[in-house]
Amino acid sequence: MTQYAAMIYSRDVDWTLPEYAAETAEYGAFAEAAGAVIRGGAALYPTSTATTVRVEAKGGTPLTTDGPYAETKEALTGFYLLECADLDEAVKVAATIPGAWDGAVEVRPVIEFPM
Repeated sequence: MTQYAAMIYSRDVDWTLPEYAAETAEYGAFAEAAGAVIRGGAALYPTSTATTVRVEAKGGTPLTTDGPYAETKEALTGFYLLECADLDEAVKVAATIPGAWDGAVEVRPVIEFPM
């Protein structure tokens, strides 16, 4: 079985706030329904909490800036790691992620490197 990253792009808000409790509950329902294929995942705090790191060259000094890399209408707000038989199954599961209903879910196969 292949693993797929299902990356959620939606409104850039703090999902821990009480006003998003109903939407957060929808994610809980999704996680319960799709639990058989979910291998991991997390919600992310808003992009205002991000730190962007750049290094001019290997071994160089890191340069950090507060905030996201770029301003966008939708931001990467979370992800799931899914283990599915094929892309068709991963897309079917991703279509049930609440973020797909008013944002987008990008599905990508994961490269599994040997440890």
